[in-house]
This record gives sequence, C-alpha cells and structure tokens, in this order.
Amino acid sequence: MAMRFCILGSGSAGNCALLQTEGARVLVDAGFSARRLGELLAGVGESFAHIDAIFLTHEHGDHAAGIDGLKKFPHLRVFANAGTSRAVQAGLTHRPDWQLFETGARFRFRDLEIESFAVPHDAADPVGFLFHCGQPGDLFSPRRSLAWLTDLGHAPQHIRERIREADVLVVEANHCPEMLKADQKRPWSVKQRISGRHGHLSNEGARELLASIASPRWQRVFLAHLSRDCNSPAAVEHALAALGLPLSIVAPGGGTPFYDFV
Repeated sequence: MAMRFCILGSGSAGNCALLQTEGARVLVDAGFSARRLGELLAGVGESFAHIDAIFLTHEHGDHAAGIDGLKKFPHLRVFANAGTSRAVQAGLTHRPDWQLFETGARFRFRDLEIESFAVPHDAADPVGFLFHCGQPGDLFSPRRSLAWLTDLGHAPQHIRERIREADVLVVEANHCPEMLKADQKRPWSVKQRISGRHGHLSNEGARELLASIASPRWQRVFLAHLSRDCNSPAAVEHALAALGLPLSIVAPGGGTPFYDFV
C-alpha cells in the first residue's frame, strides 16, 4: 500500500477524508461530530484508535466541528497553522496536541511529506494541502501525491502551479450559479459571500481552473464539497464533462470508495 484515500463525507454539512500510507493514517479535516466521524471510519474498517493525526484546512464548522469531541483520543495530533488553531481553540473545552506549521511550509509526518499553500477563503488563514509519499524513481515505492483544494473563491496562479503535478486532485465544485440565485433559503448577503472571491468555487469556476492547467499529471479528479441545495452531480457533470478529464463527482453529503494510487 503506497498510498490510498477515501472521502468519508463531503458537502455543506461536513467534510472529512482518510489518507493511508504504510506508515500513517491521517484525516484531512474533521467536519462532523466525533460520534459521526467514528461511524464513518467504522464504515471503512477503521477507528480513531488507528488514526495518527488530523490536518485542518481552516476553522469553519463543516471542517473542524469534530475536534472538541476527540479529547478522548489524546494521541491524535492536530496539524494547523497558527490562525486556524487559535480560531478552533477558542471554541474547545480542551487543548488538542496542536502541531503548528507556517502557511507555505513543507514538512514531514512519518512517511508523508506535506506542503501547505494559502487559499482565498473567508477564514482566519485557510490552506490547501499537497500530500506526497514515496521516492522518485523507486519501483517498489514510487512517489505519489494528492492535492487537496476546497473552500476557495478563486484560484490564484500559485495554486494552479501547486496542483499541476499531483497524481490525484480533490477540488470543490460548490455551487451552480443559477441554482444559487434561485435558492429561497439563503439571504442575498450569504449568496454574495458564497459567490465572492473569498467564498466557494462554482461549477464554472472549477471548470475554468481545470481547463487552464496545461498537461496535468492527474490520474483522477474528484469534484467535492457540492452544496446540497445549490448544486447536483448532474449540474457538475454538465458543466465539466467536455473537459475530457477522469472525473469522479462526490454527491452532496456523500463519500467515495477507497482510491488506490498506481
């Protein structure tokens, strides 16, 4: 097992993924209650007893809601930058084992090499991640990488450069502009936030980002963080199918089977 991952849940109600290597089992975000996270892990044959760390992209509840309920698992390390850790800590009843990094830093955890990069979103200091495992040119443990990119209103050039070389890309396609405009649940101010430059990528925004990158290495692109009310897998497929990329669309609130890197 060089590297494999699955999305446990993705959407406006919560986001979390499991990444496994020979030496580590980590979560990317923890946006469900601790109880629900435990159920999702059990559904893929795992448990918190075997999870080593959590990597947080930012402090919003749909990405960090489970942290407070995990105090019964003191072995868990929680990786975040200072801005995210402060924002999350303010709502906690205990102090996790924070492992702080600077945005833009490259660091290691067991057999993972992690790069963080800034993303434009309305949070304290939101980031995306590149996870690498393996060695270049090694036939038995070739280097593979996963790019994690959700919660961004637009994609500056540094993001486009970071994700080009990833083997697998997870990127949000949060909303369909027409469905967002017609939505009756959200006030105008919230719609403006979602569609703004520090909000969320629309289907068209995701299409433009993917189409702009020349000769990417992607084996698979997962379209995630779909709004339950303002998007649908059919709308995403309609917007992006013409790109001809190997796409997997994660339904609102759903997850994925394990993906094994080849």
